[in-house]
Amino acid sequence: MSGWTLGIIGGSGLYRLEGLEDVRTERVFTPWGEPSAPLVKARLNGVDLVFLSRHDAGHRIPPGDINYRANIDAMKRAGVTDLLSLSACGSLREELAPGAFVVVDQYVDRTFAREKSFFGPGCVAHVSMARPVCSRLSAMAVAAAKAAGVETVAPRGTYLAMEGPQFSTKAESHLYRSWGMDVIGMTNMPEAKLAREAELPYASVAMVTDYDCWKDDLAEVDITDVLAVLKGNVARAQDLVRAITRAMAAHPRTPSPDGIETVLDTAILTAPDARDPALVAKLDAVAGRVLGQTTQK
Repeated sequence: MSGWTLGIIGGSGLYRLEGLEDVRTERVFTPWGEPSAPLVKARLNGVDLVFLSRHDAGHRIPPGDINYRANIDAMKRAGVTDLLSLSACGSLREELAPGAFVVVDQYVDRTFAREKSFFGPGCVAHVSMARPVCSRLSAMAVAAAKAAGVETVAPRGTYLAMEGPQFSTKAESHLYRSWGMDVIGMTNMPEAKLAREAELPYASVAMVTDYDCWKDDLAEVDITDVLAVLKGNVARAQDLVRAITRAMAAHPRTPSPDGIETVLDTAILTAPDARDPALVAKLDAVAGRVLGQTTQK
């Protein structure tokens, strides 16, 4: 056994994975509500895998209405050890043309209408987001993208998370470029923050579909054009998943080199006798390790 259980959250266009074995679909419920879609549990190249469609089949859920807490809780509850996000994005850099894959290493969170933490009144916690992704899983994603034949693979990049669902104005797009942002999307936040609170090593592959609207010699971003590029990106994403599971099968899992599985050891501030029992009960999967609970699977 490799020890890996790879969770994959599929974004726009990626509503299912091909070539899976021992497939079973489970509808799950969490203390935070129902996740975006049923979990698809399977094996690929000898590696246990859990797939979740972020927007559900048919793309029925917009970015601002995704139940991010339920999605991450469900992955943790299912025994996922490492979590890979695959999502569409716009490019804010000339060299990151449509079809490029960017393995994100930093974020700027501009979302404002979403629940961003599992913790709150009655159980306060502050996790570090200085390095918001797992370095090992990100490196594996870079290698897998190259193995999948992606022509342009950026091994790092800063992702601007916008609220949406509308695309940017030109003024916003130029502002984000002036800040040094590389790509723009609507779904990696608060997903990455919640994964860190759940002590899940997380990596994100942002697949470029367009140039947002900053490039004056091109038409503004249009959903029809996005979907055309998305089709090719999704095919390569399927190959990326196959490549990363082959790599995992060849190397037994050890704890993340970034210490992500133990970040809650020093993050919870509320004294045990001051904790809200109702909130603590909801945290059984996310923080059961440090709160003395048994995680359900």
